[in-house]
Amino acid sequence: MKYPMISSSLLLLSLPLMAATDTTTTSSEQLDTLLVTGRALSHYKEESASIGSRTETDIDKTAQSVQVLTETLIEDQAAHQVTDLYRSISGVSQDNVSTVTFRGFHQDEQLYDGMRGNPYKEFFTVPQLVNIQEVQAIKGPAGALYGAGEPGGVINYVSKKPTYEPENFIKLGAGNKGYHSEQLSSSGPINQDASQRYRLSLYQDKSDSYRNNVDQDNQNIDLGYAWDINDDTTLTLQYTNIEQTLDGARLRGIPTDDDGNFLADDSWNANEPGDQQALDAETFQAKLEQYINATVSWDLGLRYFKGEEIQNYHESRGLTDTDNDGINDAVRRQYRDQLRSNEGISLSSNLVFDVNDHTVLVGADYTRNTYDYLYYRANNTDPLSLNNPTYDADISRYNLTLNQDNQTVSQQMGLLLQDQWAATERLDLVAGVRLNHFEEDFTDHRDRSNDATYSDQGIDTRVGATYAWSDNVKPYTSYSTGYQPQSAGDQQDSVGGPFDPEQSRQMEAGVRTYWLDKRLNVNLAVYHIERENILQEDPNDSDRKIALGKVRSQGAEIDVLADITDRWVANLSYAYNDTIVKQANDDGIRFGAGDSDRFSNSPLHQLGLWTRYDLPSLSSAVSIGAEHVSQQYNRDHQKVKPYTVYDATWQTQIDAWTLQATIKNLTDEVYATSGFNRNIGSNLGERRRIYLSAQYDF
Repeated sequence: MKYPMISSSLLLLSLPLMAATDTTTTSSEQLDTLLVTGRALSHYKEESASIGSRTETDIDKTAQSVQVLTETLIEDQAAHQVTDLYRSISGVSQDNVSTVTFRGFHQDEQLYDGMRGNPYKEFFTVPQLVNIQEVQAIKGPAGALYGAGEPGGVINYVSKKPTYEPENFIKLGAGNKGYHSEQLSSSGPINQDASQRYRLSLYQDKSDSYRNNVDQDNQNIDLGYAWDINDDTTLTLQYTNIEQTLDGARLRGIPTDDDGNFLADDSWNANEPGDQQALDAETFQAKLEQYINATVSWDLGLRYFKGEEIQNYHESRGLTDTDNDGINDAVRRQYRDQLRSNEGISLSSNLVFDVNDHTVLVGADYTRNTYDYLYYRANNTDPLSLNNPTYDADISRYNLTLNQDNQTVSQQMGLLLQDQWAATERLDLVAGVRLNHFEEDFTDHRDRSNDATYSDQGIDTRVGATYAWSDNVKPYTSYSTGYQPQSAGDQQDSVGGPFDPEQSRQMEAGVRTYWLDKRLNVNLAVYHIERENILQEDPNDSDRKIALGKVRSQGAEIDVLADITDRWVANLSYAYNDTIVKQANDDGIRFGAGDSDRFSNSPLHQLGLWTRYDLPSLSSAVSIGAEHVSQQYNRDHQKVKPYTVYDATWQTQIDAWTLQATIKNLTDEVYATSGFNRNIGSNLGERRRIYLSAQYDF
């Protein structure tokens, strides 16, 4: 469904609240927040997080690399979606569409408040941040905590909850390429003692693109209710509805030569004006938290998620020479008509015992997911010129044939036992083991002889230690394993199966340090990961897959938070990652030495910088950001060129107003964020975008 009345409703709903609110106090409080000293370590740094242990634990006592991107950092960077934040997470870069590269490995699973149920998963859309409080990341295998997953790490989105104090604002945005956005957010107590609270957020944005035929429309409704049943028990309910329409999509890249040079203008797009990618999704979440007594607490979470996405698009299928002059001047295309539906439920429970020097966690979780996939395609399409594209395809004449019509029902269950032991005043130890059970039923409605049932069991473990050498130097070390079963659909002979489950292991060591009276925080991590039985698309047949024997990732990461002066702060993240194929598969695909062994979309170097300078006399602040990603390779081992982009933001406050101007890609660089293969080419980064916003707090 659509929400055509959201824009006007935002203003109408806010008028009585504005009129009834004295803004003097709000303005003063906001000014203090903007100009606070020591901003980097007080506003860009979190002291604790649950992502590394499933219990709220000091990050300095977490025996694995953890990063938390706070709401303040998200707002300062004017981040609209998670791709805007990769510069601030060392070891993370953009992969293809909604996936990321995490310590060299591709990752498409995200958690919400520690639970599975990503409304964007199985689709080709990128998570939006409008209702996200903070972004947490744990590096390396997290299977001992959250079950089957990729070994590079996992991102957890912490959603905004109802607040004890009133927080109300209306925010309007504008920018180039027809961008505009509107948001109304209201949160606060329902009754006098604030034991019952609410949250309401209405949001929409719309914009065009520098790519031909492309525009997007995002709409989001977020509702929340929290009830302190008594002093020890809280129930929180949340509902989110997501509408995202991307015209001229599923947006792919532009073909390149082997050296990474684009073969068409950066506005080129394989899709026709009528192509689209339309997502309709919703989530419902409930969480009950209770302190039973001084030593025992527990929580129970439920998350329901449902989504449906229509994809009508033209896929590039390789270069062709239309005039027989020996030069490829066009792209062969295939038309695809797809319907993807995803519905599921997740349950998660944690029972925590704080006994003497031990924090013992008994955790259990269960996820059931039903994924339906209907796919028609046509090969009788006209090629599209690279130099002078003419978008006039007549889809009605296409001869569509059914390619896939199947359903996958998967269930994952896990039981976790973990002990965090404060062995001495300086030494903290952690040990955890998780039992995993996985079941999947695959139904092929075209040919029931392909139906399959698959089940598997696995054990993940983690051990680690942190040591407070001093108040300023805190080293740690850990060993963790990961397990990822292959899907039943990938076990069929028709797609190249059967395949063994993926197995991974990581050794990590690091040190967290504080200097200059804790105005400077420098963290260093080194790691070694091995992963076996990775599935990838067969470069010779896109309908089949192959398993790589072993991929090794090793590297180092440095994260710096600094209060350079009382007005000047900086956040810097650097990662060196060397991910290579160590052992080829048995299907005749071999890899050479050096760079030809490198895993796809795993850059050797990444650097991200964000620095801010406050201007008290103007009640303002100016920020500069930079991101550098070194050369990469796509799946066919074509080069993806290195790039460096810069952003800038100006923010100021006038009474209850917060005004912000942001320029992304300041120098209007034409660059590729990642590569796919020879047919599809490299994925383009965003050209220069200007975003203006005005927020009124009432």
